[in-house]
Amino acid sequence: MSNENAMKAAKRPQGLGRGLSALLGDVSREEPVVSLAANAPSTKAIQSIEVALIQPHPEQPRRHFDEAALQELADSIGKRGVIQPIIVRPHGGGFQIVAGERRWRAAQRAQLHRIPAIVRDFDEAETLEIALIENIQREDLNPIEEAEAYRKLIAEYDHSQEALGRLVGKSRSHVANLMRLLDLPATVQQQVVEQKLSMGHARALIGAPDCETLARTVEAKGLSVRDTEQLVRKAKTGDTAPARPRGGPQRQNDPDILALEEHLADILGVRVEIGQTDSASGTLSLHYSTLDQLDMLCQRLSGERI
Repeated sequence: MSNENAMKAAKRPQGLGRGLSALLGDVSREEPVVSLAANAPSTKAIQSIEVALIQPHPEQPRRHFDEAALQELADSIGKRGVIQPIIVRPHGGGFQIVAGERRWRAAQRAQLHRIPAIVRDFDEAETLEIALIENIQREDLNPIEEAEAYRKLIAEYDHSQEALGRLVGKSRSHVANLMRLLDLPATVQQQVVEQKLSMGHARALIGAPDCETLARTVEAKGLSVRDTEQLVRKAKTGDTAPARPRGGPQRQNDPDILALEEHLADILGVRVEIGQTDSASGTLSLHYSTLDQLDMLCQRLSGERI
């Protein structure tokens, strides 16, 4: 490597945004599996560690494990073993899981005594980053778990929404929209965790009066996201049958219009409605539920840096 290239490599930013492979380092899957005691030095090999020496991380983003899926994985591990190593870091007299808690749980169910693992000496921020990236790449996190992980990284490690978006390969608005779900009551958040409500339903319920009652109604009646938005609108206005003036903007069921509303909502981080009076004119409505959201909208629309 030339001196110029060496200087460029030395200036590369560390930490947030490096990506999972960079954080882990280049670990060859072809390297031998070696046994490792708790006090043994780390190597770049995939190591075989006693399951009993490993503990889950208390701040692991993923909290909800589907029992049927976990048992299915345990059955597979019982027949074929753990194909992909988990990632751990030295902790106390043993090891703490950075990524792969589901595989570790399944290995316990399969009554394995040892499990393949990659050992890395990560700090707390890197541990949470890797756990978040790994779970998002596998689509293992529900929206509430993902939102809580974002909030922790922002609150405790001063990461911005924009930087977190780059870290996980998502837009800043995606991070913002997910974090808004944490404004919902705990019971409604639990409905999202249990997949009784979708993220679209949850977003429509943010800021709604008597949100918990509305959420139970949505679940019981199996309402669509659009029906949920109408239900929330009626609850806010007290209108049981809202009517629009003749010739005024009308809500559209056109799939293209609905898709455009969703697209704009993802970009702006608030609910968007498009109403058309005729083929060439109409209204664009942006709905905010807090003054912070209004401030964010003003900054985005004016082009100011957020």
